[in-house]
Formats: sequence, structure tokens, C-alpha cells
Amino acid sequence: MSKWFGKIGYAVTNETETEPGLWDDTILEREYYGDMTYDRRKRQTSGSINDNILLANVVSILADPFAIENCSYMAYAEIMGTKWKISEVEVQYPRLILTIGGVWNGDTTGTTEQT
Repeated sequence: MSKWFGKIGYAVTNETETEPGLWDDTILEREYYGDMTYDRRKRQTSGSINDNILLANVVSILADPFAIENCSYMAYAEIMGTKWKISEVEVQYPRLILTIGGVWNGDTTGTTEQT
């Protein structure tokens, strides 16, 4: 088990519509300490030129009240300088167990597109 420190991105839906029936997400980042309890990488062959890299990591963080209340909005975790999708969140109070998947290709802080 290794120690982990990084950012977790939350995709929180705005309360105002940008267009009728369309809501945008705002990305909020917060820093957390935790333990990486499972650390694996694998390549997934696809129809594209390069293989996709997937993490099968599990990160256990000590959750603050914001994380507990907003765990359903967790979108990505930063590991080794790259943002990776959070595919599953398990609540084991006071900890959250995050299962990490493929690379996050969505918006990050400061990159949200305005139309």
C-alpha cells in the first residue's frame, strides 16, 4: 500500500439552465490525502491505432464533509499528473474507496467551454 496525494474533480451541475432543458457542469477540484490500496495498469486493444491505457487502481481517501455530501459528483482523480475517471465510489465512513478507470477526457477547472 502506498500513500497518495492529489486532486479530485467534482462535476457539479449548475442550477440555472443555459438553454431550455440544458444544464452545464462546473468542475470543482479539491485536494486529498489517501492510500493507494491496489495499483494496476492494463492496455486495452481497440480499433484505434494506439491501445487505450486503463488503471485498475483503488484509492482510499479520508473524506471531509464536502466529499461525503458530494461523492455522487466525483468525476476524476489526478494520479501521476494525469486525470483518471472515477468509475466507482464506495462509502466506508469515514473513508471513501474510489475505483479508478480510464483517462478523463471531460472538462477540468478552467477549461469549461462557454457557448
